[in-house]
Amino acid sequence: MLELLSDPQAWASLATLTILEIVLGIDNVIFIAILAQKLPEEQQQKARMIGLSLALIMRIALLASIAWIIGLKEPVIEVQGYAMSWRDIILLGGGLFLLAKATSEIHSMVEGIEHKAEQTVHAGFGMVIAQIAALDLVFSLDSILTAVGMSDHLPVMITAVVIAIGVMMLAAAPVSEFVQRNPTVKMLALAFLMLIAVALIAEGMHFHIPKGYLYFAVAFSLGVEVLNTLVRRRRRRKNGPRMPVA
Repeated sequence: MLELLSDPQAWASLATLTILEIVLGIDNVIFIAILAQKLPEEQQQKARMIGLSLALIMRIALLASIAWIIGLKEPVIEVQGYAMSWRDIILLGGGLFLLAKATSEIHSMVEGIEHKAEQTVHAGFGMVIAQIAALDLVFSLDSILTAVGMSDHLPVMITAVVIAIGVMMLAAAPVSEFVQRNPTVKMLALAFLMLIAVALIAEGMHFHIPKGYLYFAVAFSLGVEVLNTLVRRRRRRKNGPRMPVA
């Protein structure tokens, strides 16, 4: 451990891996934020913290069993000449679940049936946490496979994961509030989750889609939305408040 502290390469690896883990955790934070909004306001922060704590526990547990993770890539079944490993099965299942969930949320927004009062009545705390935990497993597996490919030192990988989850915990509440205040941003976030779902399904079928393309598309869309928001605010300031009609 002391050798790692004095090794510049280890510090460079930690910095790079931490940034990458934070970027890869964006979809995890967005998903948790959207699901937590289905709970009463006083339970939302608790749900976000539990969800991210589960993500941290899963990531550390997976890092502690690197040999098992590597074994997940070994084929376990073959369907019409297509060999599938446990990793493929997990990614396929998680991608399909995320795709169904994002589609359901978009349907609710488009049909205009998304009312907070109804959500707080019908959304159970345990059910929300169970859904968060299920997707945490998929996101954690994807994150840890990336970490294993970038570093050979377990302490470096665990430190990067802990720092990344800490940043995500700090960002969870502001992200959730921002998404809640801006319905168009929420629609973009759901579209982003659909892209991630398609990427997970493709990975499970051995088709690799570079995540850089996905993040660039989302960053571009968010940039356009920011410009639209600024235009709307300037227009409201220019027109002034509307006077009530007698």
